[in-house]
Amino acid sequence: MKKSLLASLCGLMLSALSSVSVFADRYVGGDISLLPEYEKAGAVYKTHDGTQIADLLPWLRDEGMNAMRIRLFVNPADHKAKYPSKYDPNACQDLEYITPLCQQIVGDGFKLMLDFHYSDTWADPAKQWTPEAWKNLSDEQLYDKIYEYTKDCLLALKAAGVTPAFIQPGNEISYGMLWGAEDAPASSLKKTFMGSDANWQRFATLLRQAIKACREVCPEAKIVLHTERVAQVDVLSNFYDQMKKLEVNYDIIGLSYYPYFHGGMNVLDKALSTLQTRYPEKNIMIVETGYSYKWEVPGSTHDFSGQWPYSDEGQDAFAKDLVATLEKYDQVDGLFWWWMEYNAYGTSLSGWYNAPLFNSLDGCATSALHTICSFAENSAVPTIGIPDSNAETICYDLSGRPTEPSTPGIKIQNGKKHLIPVR
Repeated sequence: MKKSLLASLCGLMLSALSSVSVFADRYVGGDISLLPEYEKAGAVYKTHDGTQIADLLPWLRDEGMNAMRIRLFVNPADHKAKYPSKYDPNACQDLEYITPLCQQIVGDGFKLMLDFHYSDTWADPAKQWTPEAWKNLSDEQLYDKIYEYTKDCLLALKAAGVTPAFIQPGNEISYGMLWGAEDAPASSLKKTFMGSDANWQRFATLLRQAIKACREVCPEAKIVLHTERVAQVDVLSNFYDQMKKLEVNYDIIGLSYYPYFHGGMNVLDKALSTLQTRYPEKNIMIVETGYSYKWEVPGSTHDFSGQWPYSDEGQDAFAKDLVATLEKYDQVDGLFWWWMEYNAYGTSLSGWYNAPLFNSLDGCATSALHTICSFAENSAVPTIGIPDSNAETICYDLSGRPTEPSTPGIKIQNGKKHLIPVR
């Protein structure tokens, strides 16, 4: 009788938890920040078999995607005015631009990841330029500004009916952010480096202030710290060690992984293995990835065309290998394809990006789009049973807080999820 009752209670608990997506569900989608531009230009999106898609987002949801990522710049118009020769029209996403797109994403049932660049233009490991309007602020003033700006943006989105599920306070911040003005002397830029104590306290204060705003306005949102040093595991580990040492309160390790820049799947595998072992309380997401379906991506430093040819089949083979690698790690719960919406078919747009999930030659979705959706479809249910109370590894709840192994709920120990039913 006891066993039967316990089994029933476990079943009810599993059913209830599943219905509210408590199981650390896996998230699959992409960065679609330029979708309004392609739609405005008349891009024709088609299904895998060539049928025209009337409304892209609902179709992507039906394919199995459940989350989308949007970037946000402070004031792209300032960068265009100050550096007209360097201005990239793809970096156009200010708050006014993204609000209706975010409304559409949330309205169509997707989780939203909001990616603050804290710059007027692209922020990445090679450039983290302070916005033009902020460039003369002292560090103390910047601490206040990043808090106020983050809070104001989130309040504006909430007023529009949009609450992000995931927030990135900074984009590819492996070497810090808000270094200084783009035209400032290189020697004055406030970067962070492994092996140096310079600027880490400043960087951590900026992050804590941004995260404080996120926690106040969107307390349920998960905070993602986004880096891209997968090929340098020592640098990667040092970054998250510093975050722990400096008491930066975040939830998810976010990574960029591009094989043509970073190396083969073994490189990603090593990075994920290291991160899961060193930070068992943190979930991990691939927040940017991609691979070409046609020709080499400009600037590539690695050639895997022998393993994954530049074709629909080759891109799909990469996607299959990627999903298989991610599924080895219980803590990995997110996969986002970068610039997946690029599609010049039916438009007069110039230029070419080789690694989206739509073919600009015919507008059809590539096979890889369907493949990456399988990562969400294969979400695993946690093991029912109490974690080992004698194990050396600490037991955590889903918020990353240390907890007793025997208390009811979902617990994480050694990267494994356990469901402890109410007795």
